[in-house]
Amino acid sequence: MDRVYEIPEEPNTDPGSSVEEDVIRGANPRFTFPFSILFSTFLYCGEAASALYMVRVYRKNNETFWMTYTFSFFMFSSIMVQMTLIFVHRDLAKDKPLSLFMHLILLGPVIRCLEAMIKYLTLWKKEGQEEPYVSLTRKKMLIDGVEVLIEWEVGHSIRTLAMHRNAYKRMSQIQAFLGSVPQLTYQLYVSLISAEVPPSRAVLMIFSLISVTYGATLCNMLAIQIKYDDYKIRLGPLEVLCITIWRTLEITSRLMILVLFSATLKLKAVPFLVLNFLIIFFEPWVKFWRSGAQMPDNIEKNFSRVGTLVVLISVTILYAGINFSCWSALQLRLADSDLVDKGQNWGHMGLHYSVRLVENVIMVLVFKFFGVKVLLNYCHSLIALQLIIAYLISIVFMLLFFQYLHPLRSLFTRNVVDYLHCVCCHQHQRGRAENSEPPFEAETRQSIV
Repeated sequence: MDRVYEIPEEPNTDPGSSVEEDVIRGANPRFTFPFSILFSTFLYCGEAASALYMVRVYRKNNETFWMTYTFSFFMFSSIMVQMTLIFVHRDLAKDKPLSLFMHLILLGPVIRCLEAMIKYLTLWKKEGQEEPYVSLTRKKMLIDGVEVLIEWEVGHSIRTLAMHRNAYKRMSQIQAFLGSVPQLTYQLYVSLISAEVPPSRAVLMIFSLISVTYGATLCNMLAIQIKYDDYKIRLGPLEVLCITIWRTLEITSRLMILVLFSATLKLKAVPFLVLNFLIIFFEPWVKFWRSGAQMPDNIEKNFSRVGTLVVLISVTILYAGINFSCWSALQLRLADSDLVDKGQNWGHMGLHYSVRLVENVIMVLVFKFFGVKVLLNYCHSLIALQLIIAYLISIVFMLLFFQYLHPLRSLFTRNVVDYLHCVCCHQHQRGRAENSEPPFEAETRQSIV
């Protein structure tokens, strides 16, 4: 049974409506307008059109180097987006020549958006009618701090529309971290080197920035859904706002630091950046090889070992791309059947932000002391300080979310305050132990005196 991530109405907590003991019968989910699908398609088309226009501008100005990189980032992310949609919808096993052709010309998101809109209009016309094919879905939910089991019926059409939404969520992450992040970083670098920002390049950077912010916000939401797959999760406006501020400050400060560092060292910065990415990419594979586990075979039943390997490599590339610019909120485990570690992983989060903070400080110092020819009209010390403060503020919003706004924070064995309290208590107790002396040693010291 496919999992449906549609949020139902408030469950009916009347005891007479329960179908069995400890199971509450929830109201059937209502279909909503697919705003997220339209927004993701708009971002894809807008970024693609602006990138192709910039390729045309670079070609007209004989700037071959800039044109090549701009086109490469666009093509790589577009191909990965098409592969993601084909994989999620399982089109290779279906007879859909028009959809495959649209994916071939890199317009797959457009045809998928039209399919979702047609499905929504069909549901809207049949509103109030019972569907002949339904399935039962069960999820846990926290109601007033009490964990209850909710059961509701899901129609086939609503499940199909939910599948479209989930596919576009994953597509937005692919586009954000494998296309928009390198595109935005490179266009900022070009603007810094050329000391000008034409309107066409500004439009491309705006689309890329919105795509990155949206993809990073979805990354947190999907991570929560994957970790707590048995629970029905609700995120309110305050939680989404906190995640958006956290991710926006984290990514923008990180990318600006990377751009200033690259503009300072030019080609000398390439080995550092490539090594950074490769370490993140090979880290899950090294753990997989050291564990001695077999390659998971439950990704897709029709896949061969080569197909499974291709999917795992693609997932690892996305994982490395996310962690290169921000925290992925998940730890990839190739030896696990679910491919991710569903624990809270405070240690992984702390290690990531500690390493990134040290990296950012080092790159900012390189810019401050060696970036004389990059920004002559601005105070480098002030820029460096502002970027580090922005990154630290993003960490504060991250801690605020996990401490007070996480939808399932009551399930944590330890939260942020508990962890800090344990660390402080440990330091305090160790200090008291070092300062205190046994009575025998004190008396002996007095007698010697």
